Amino acid sequence: MEPILQLESARLVMRQFRDEDLADFAAMSADPQVMRYFPAPLSRLESAALIGRVRGHFAEHGYGLWALERKDNGAFIGFTGLGVVGFDAPFTPAVEIGWRLAREHWGLGYASEAAWTALRCGFDRLGLKQVVAFATRANEPSQKVMQAIGMHHDPDGDFAHPRLASDDPLRDHVLYRITREQWLQTLHG
Repeated sequence: MEPILQLESARLVMRQFRDEDLADFAAMSADPQVMRYFPAPLSRLESAALIGRVRGHFAEHGYGLWALERKDNGAFIGFTGLGVVGFDAPFTPAVEIGWRLAREHWGLGYASEAAWTALRCGFDRLGLKQVVAFATRANEPSQKVMQAIGMHHDPDGDFAHPRLASDDPLRDHVLYRITREQWLQTLHG
């Protein structure tokens, strides 16, 4: 399959990461507020390594996390995309949707807009049957985005993240799901 290197929504270009994105991406990923629901902010080197893994996912699967660029001013504002879940859990194998936006772009609907575009790609172009999303239980902002794009909480799927220590307060995660059929109902209903 030919990689899906770019998507567009009303206000955003969703594209491949460029080398020049590193400074803005690293600043966003070092922001303690942006990273408050993750184990720790990322260093510049860790941010560069994450971009490398994103590129590797595209090379292997043909899709991944797209860098988000505002159409009106060309600003890099974060990422949104689809990825193969990289750990074992009762709901895997699965494709997840995720996002991270720089703080100055919160509350403007960009996360939902980009996530909706990524879901459309997943169901229309990739032929996925289901997409999942998960976040630490305290991460209500991400859960609101999940709900805004038509995902449904699956309480029976909630889990302890296997990559976090048993005493880590972020370990308890909620699981959301959306099937292609549910997505089509959201579109037409």
